[in-house]
Amino acid sequence: MKYKTGQDRSQTTHWRQATRAVRGGTWRSEQGETSEALFITSGYSYEDAQTPAERFAGRAAGMTYSRTQNPTVQMLEERIALMEGAEACRVQASGMSAMSSVLLSRLSMGDHLVMARAAFGPTLWVTQNLLTRFGIATTLVDGRDLDAWKDAIQPNTKLFFFETPANPTMDIVDIRAVCDIAHEHGIDVAVDNAFASSALQRPMDLGADVVAYSATKLMDGQGRVLAGAVCASADWINTYLLPYQRNTGPTLAPFNAWVVLKGLETLDLRANAQARAALSVAQKLEKRVPCVLHPGLPSHPQHDLVKRQMKMAGSVFSFEVDGGRERAMAVLDALRLIDISNNIGDAKSLMTHPASTTHSSISPEARAAMGVSESMLRISVGLEDVEDLVEDLDQALHSVGL
Repeated sequence: MKYKTGQDRSQTTHWRQATRAVRGGTWRSEQGETSEALFITSGYSYEDAQTPAERFAGRAAGMTYSRTQNPTVQMLEERIALMEGAEACRVQASGMSAMSSVLLSRLSMGDHLVMARAAFGPTLWVTQNLLTRFGIATTLVDGRDLDAWKDAIQPNTKLFFFETPANPTMDIVDIRAVCDIAHEHGIDVAVDNAFASSALQRPMDLGADVVAYSATKLMDGQGRVLAGAVCASADWINTYLLPYQRNTGPTLAPFNAWVVLKGLETLDLRANAQARAALSVAQKLEKRVPCVLHPGLPSHPQHDLVKRQMKMAGSVFSFEVDGGRERAMAVLDALRLIDISNNIGDAKSLMTHPASTTHSSISPEARAAMGVSESMLRISVGLEDVEDLVEDLDQALHSVGL
């Protein structure tokens, strides 16, 4: 395998973002294929017995087993790392594999985690139900409140973790300020950047130590496969994540890696187009409903922070309707174009009722503390014509008396 005739991989770091998304990490075999090759194999053969011994001992480069290395998977890891501005990346079987891997690889019995309260339901479940089994304590804070981060620090705090924008409340965390607080106390910071992607926000540029993704979302961008990714320094990956991943096996399939590779080629185009469309839809929806939670709107309380740390506010936002769960679900049932789905980042527009889907695994009291009401709906805006989306929302709201 070779990268490209006469070209060293280290030279690719000077490429700009759009070029990295199309060509970063690409390997070419002796066949000279232009599209990334798909290597469907679980294992590898060797010319002699000493070769695998050297590879397993870490004294020689090369593949050993697809739970740890696969050429297609490694291409994806190199491309994501380049796009993120990270030294290293490891991909996982799903977004939740990535989040769980960050937490379980970095934290041990007796350690303490500080996490923003506004978060994806399964991530909260992991901290409240799984980490506790291993003697790892978690303090939930309002991620917008810098004093809350400071006050939550304990002598055994090892990690800060947060989403920004947060699912589904669209809370924004000041990445640089929180990282400064953490690093003053020797604490690592991990950011779930799935709602933005590197096309719209690069947390490592603002001080984050780790960036985690559900690559199922914007990276794939067409609702085809599950995938996750974790980016960090080479030392962090090799010290914490790699031993955990090698021995527990949350492995991404080569086919899924190949699909995400192809999705990354258009990530910048899609993420920006969908963000523009989402802002347009939100502006028009703001005139129809009591509350629209879109960080790109001047009405959002953290709009100025968004302008400082994000290129655009993203393709996902939430809004509330009068009438609680019954009225919110009636709006969903009245949709004709937009699909009812709990996924995000798809080329197709999707809507869901978070309290009964993505955040149903947490208690009503915890949802209320986060700001996830029974009246809330979350929309992921796709690539359809904005006017068609606005018309569909308008008729759905009108049909239920709104």
